[in-house]
Amino acid sequence: MIGIFDSGFGGLTMVREWLKISPEYDVLFLGDSARTPYGNRSITTITEFTEQGVLSLFAQGAKVVLIACNTASSDALRYLQSKYPEKKILGVLVPAVEEALEKTRFGRIGIIGTRGTIASNNYTQEIQKRISKFYNPSEKRAVKEPVITSVSAPLLVPLIEEGWIKKPETRMILKKYLFPLKHAHIDTLILACTHYPFLEQEFQKKMGKQCTIINSGAAQARKFRDYLQQHPEIEKNLSKKGLRQFYTTDSPDRFRELGSVFLGKKIGKHSIEKLEIE
Repeated sequence: MIGIFDSGFGGLTMVREWLKISPEYDVLFLGDSARTPYGNRSITTITEFTEQGVLSLFAQGAKVVLIACNTASSDALRYLQSKYPEKKILGVLVPAVEEALEKTRFGRIGIIGTRGTIASNNYTQEIQKRISKFYNPSEKRAVKEPVITSVSAPLLVPLIEEGWIKKPETRMILKKYLFPLKHAHIDTLILACTHYPFLEQEFQKKMGKQCTIINSGAAQARKFRDYLQQHPEIEKNLSKKGLRQFYTTDSPDRFRELGSVFLGKKIGKHSIEKLEIE
């Protein structure tokens, strides 16, 4: 089974993308809804919560675990990979970064996410670490030194979860958040939060057609498919019965209601269980 961990509901947008391209795989999803949001918590707390969630998924039978939460990936992934080298734990940052470097025309890359994700500076570090891999001086679009602009947008997640996607107040707040990115003339924008695809059309409209929008959850799904093709020794151990099991640390009814919106399809009552993690 494939385990997918998120701090709440946003990671279900990644699950939605994964099921579009690889519906045959069995999936376990755990949303730590009782302790969401992670974005404003300390690195120590985020790492502790993420470790508990990831280990719970392995205990439920997952063979590989994807951390779909950008904040958890930023703050906890490296620690967990180092502490548990025998376990396959993958994050969302590198797939989004690689896709951004593949798409950028001038190396002017923007990042927008929660306060925790942006404060970690890990997206910037991953871009700088990988730019040489994508640099080819013979190409017209060759970029040797990227220009990176990061913006934290702490109000967007609660607005999205409240269903205020089409409210004028949300558009106004988004416009203010995007001002420094537009001023920096970025050509590629990483949506470093799995909630943000709900506003993807607004992001595109306000940034203009010349800016490529990178949906981090969709990038993670695509890159994970490539990863499995490159690692048949892992892929062959994954069950393929199309099973879906959802776990939440809070109310299953609340999870079913809001989770169905994020997943884009109704989640059955018997597919959700409350899971105590510690």
